[in-house]
Amino acid sequence: MALIALVSQLPVSARASAKSSASDEQVCDPLADYFLGMEDYPEAIKRHRAVIDDDPGNALAHYHLGFAYGVVGEHRQELAEYQKAIELGLDDWQLFLNLGLLYLEGGQTQDATQVLRLAALLGPDRPETHFNLALAYERRGALAQAEQEALRSLQIDPSQPDARNTLGAIYAEEGKYVRASEEWNELVGEIPDYTPARTNLAILQHAESNRSKGGIDPSGLIRVP
Repeated sequence: MALIALVSQLPVSARASAKSSASDEQVCDPLADYFLGMEDYPEAIKRHRAVIDDDPGNALAHYHLGFAYGVVGEHRQELAEYQKAIELGLDDWQLFLNLGLLYLEGGQTQDATQVLRLAALLGPDRPETHFNLALAYERRGALAQAEQEALRSLQIDPSQPDARNTLGAIYAEEGKYVRASEEWNELVGEIPDYTPARTNLAILQHAESNRSKGGIDPSGLIRVP
């Protein structure tokens, strides 16, 4: 049976909040962060740029500015600000998670893997670090590592439908079709309107009934909605 490839569009929910868990000794401007929290990103960008003009060494302000740039689609500036925050010594798991997602969205899977490993090391008990590292591994074809990270994410938080669906997709790519079917069937049973698992299950069932015609189309499955 042919391997299954997956449509990989990252869910918005995978993005980490811009609220940092950095050291209390390093704080950002309260008013600038207020606008960030209120999701007024143009004003947040303006305020954080002013903070940086007064204090260029404020790593947290660079991170928050980068996050705001990313939300409005200015990804070149987002990358530059994340890199500056890292140069200034900020080692927050959310920073590395968002940088990893930026690389992943740009198809830079090797860079994404490296920084998402750091995110997982800095935030070992955060399910999103392991889930997105699983996505990076899978896109590089490192399926054993992808399975391990997806399972780790679900061990921390078993209630993630995207992670469960992605684990089923990884199983399918590994040729573990029974496990994939079981994962998706359980997910559909618990969340009947979760379309990705229902779609993937239908693709798998169709392929199994047409093995003589070449098996599964390697362009069909959905990882995440």
